[in-house]
Amino acid sequence: MIIRKLFKFENAHIVRGCSTVKCRSSLHGHSYRVELLFESNFLDNGQMVYDFGLMKQNMKALIESFDHSIAIWSGDTQEYKDDMKKHSTRWVELPVSPSCEQFSRVFFVMIDRLLQLTSCVNGEKEVKLNSVIVHETQTGYAQAFNQDAYSKEMGYIQLEDIIFSYEVKNDWVDSKLWEKIKKGDCFINPKEV
Repeated sequence: MIIRKLFKFENAHIVRGCSTVKCRSSLHGHSYRVELLFESNFLDNGQMVYDFGLMKQNMKALIESFDHSIAIWSGDTQEYKDDMKKHSTRWVELPVSPSCEQFSRVFFVMIDRLLQLTSCVNGEKEVKLNSVIVHETQTGYAQAFNQDAYSKEMGYIQLEDIIFSYEVKNDWVDSKLWEKIKKGDCFINPKEV
């Protein structure tokens, strides 16, 4: 069975090297919608694959890190990166260009890692991230599956290379959330939310 949880955020970026001149040369933004699709052959004690309420914690925090933020590619010019960080307190630096395709891969890697580190307490079994869909516009989206997220051909995404600004981390309930995920700390879902 597959379930889906939808998240939304507003973000600005430049996508260097793309065919559209406006997109590759001008800072612009989108109203993104992110769909996380989870799968399992089992249902938990509440007859669910994974309670949607549990997704409103750390998963939501990671995706909302991009809300009212600037997504910056680490491969861009130092001048541009410095300017963006100087003029925005909310930014996320990524090891890949912030295209819709790469956003879907980044979110897959982040959420997949968090899910792997999370212990469930309500009978959930073998819950896996099936895919991540990122809608950049009303008419265009990208969908990443496991083989895409960890693709050598598309470029490996290392968690250590994703950097959140102080202001983004300060908005989390646990400002050390990303450090804990990178270190491989365990998370235990609450019995109630």
